[in-house]
Amino acid sequence: MNQIALGKRIRSERQAHGLTQEQLAEKADVSTTYIGYIERGERTMTLNTLTTIANELHVSVDYLLQDIVPLDSSARTNRLKQLWSSASPAQQEMILNLIQVVLDTPQDC
Repeated sequence: MNQIALGKRIRSERQAHGLTQEQLAEKADVSTTYIGYIERGERTMTLNTLTTIANELHVSVDYLLQDIVPLDSSARTNRLKQLWSSASPAQQEMILNLIQVVLDTPQDC
């Protein structure tokens, strides 16, 4: 397993949620130092810890592992549903507009 890719994804999600390492550590019932090790890819974690961190970041375990395990169609659909449900109505409208722009853009660009 690529611990560095996993750690980068966790760091990115933590920061996107406006959490410090200390806050995530408290929620996951681990030390701040351990979160730092995980984010740098220096430590492995148990499935229980991975699941707890995923839940605290409001993402799925397969999302955190997506750089390691190829996503199938249902995993991508689940990720889209997670993102959609966490977006405000205004953000959902922007997402729809963005999708329309992408679909209207010729593929040779």
